[in-house]
Amino acid sequence: MTVIQKKPESPIEHLTREDIELIGKELDTIRQEIRDSLGEDDAKYIRTVIDVQRKLELGSRAVLLFSKFPPAWVLGTAGLSVAKILENMEIGHNILHGQWDWMRDPKIHSTTWEWDMASPAEQWKHSHNELHHTYTNVIGKDNDLGYGIMRVDEDQKWHPMYLAQPLWNFINACFFEYGIAAYDLELGKNLATKKRRNDPKFKAATKQVLKKIRNQAAKDYVVHPLLSGPSFLPTLAANFTANVVRNLWSHSVIMCGHFPEGVETFEKTSIDGETRGEWYVRQMLGSANISGSKAMHIMTGNLSHQVEHHLFPDIPSNRYAEIAPRAQEIFDRYGLTYHSAPLYKQVASAWHKVIRLSLPNGWLAETTPKNAPAQVVKLVRMTTGGKKVRRQLMRAA
Repeated sequence: MTVIQKKPESPIEHLTREDIELIGKELDTIRQEIRDSLGEDDAKYIRTVIDVQRKLELGSRAVLLFSKFPPAWVLGTAGLSVAKILENMEIGHNILHGQWDWMRDPKIHSTTWEWDMASPAEQWKHSHNELHHTYTNVIGKDNDLGYGIMRVDEDQKWHPMYLAQPLWNFINACFFEYGIAAYDLELGKNLATKKRRNDPKFKAATKQVLKKIRNQAAKDYVVHPLLSGPSFLPTLAANFTANVVRNLWSHSVIMCGHFPEGVETFEKTSIDGETRGEWYVRQMLGSANISGSKAMHIMTGNLSHQVEHHLFPDIPSNRYAEIAPRAQEIFDRYGLTYHSAPLYKQVASAWHKVIRLSLPNGWLAETTPKNAPAQVVKLVRMTTGGKKVRRQLMRAA
């Protein structure tokens, strides 16, 4: 028989096992209600977004045929950047989650869609859908947490190499699609030993990634620039710029959803035998939202509603704004913090944490931007027999 380890400041100190399971049932009810209400308006939404994205990309690439003229370069690059963000965030990410599989449209389906990213869709679905969304913010299980290259928790032993993690994070942000491909391959682990390097599955997966990268590079850095004739170099630069803009944007959005100060991380042992209600509570404590306009929500793929996305990853993204007030009401009723702030505050908070954890513990104060919502405090920070126990969400008796 296990218990939830508590202390007075814990955000779940006041919750019983029954409370946690009731939260799970309420959220399951919301999920089912939304699924039952999906219909033609939702299908029209995703088809419209895809149509707009494709026309914007085609139009921008047409303008870039004349990119040796600066106004055409600026207009074409801006349009292509937006088109790539839309394809990556609101279209590709959400289709590959299976959010639109209910339409039974073979062209807009998680089993057939391939996106404009270095990582093949099948590999990304495994690392993201199966691992990240199952083990959200669990250290050592969730590859999205720190991308395997950063210190993400005070309990991780500090080494001087972590001093460089702000630099690594910035480089990863600029070339984010390749970073995603690398940890989809679990590159560090699989290159560590000869046995893993020679594993047929790893070799096949690597070959698949290299083929995808080659095809993406040929499209953006060979075919399109060649079609531009005398505008070859400006078009080449425009495609590179659009890819970097897309990478920086998607990296920032994902960082804001999981890494601001106050968003909780969890130990592996905390999820042993986890119930449905406890899984929901972990998503609530391990996610953060970005407040803003409808246009901003679309450009983030509605990952600005990261809390709702992690509660319901297979619900169409256009419904998250409708779900958000109901989810927040549950947070409020059960005395939990609904972590939401404008984009600039969440970005500043996430980078503050990256820098703070690059240093030994205590060298930089743990803070959140002024006027941001109160932090989600640590689930456990207590000393028993001289041994500190932290961040363990365990089942109630």
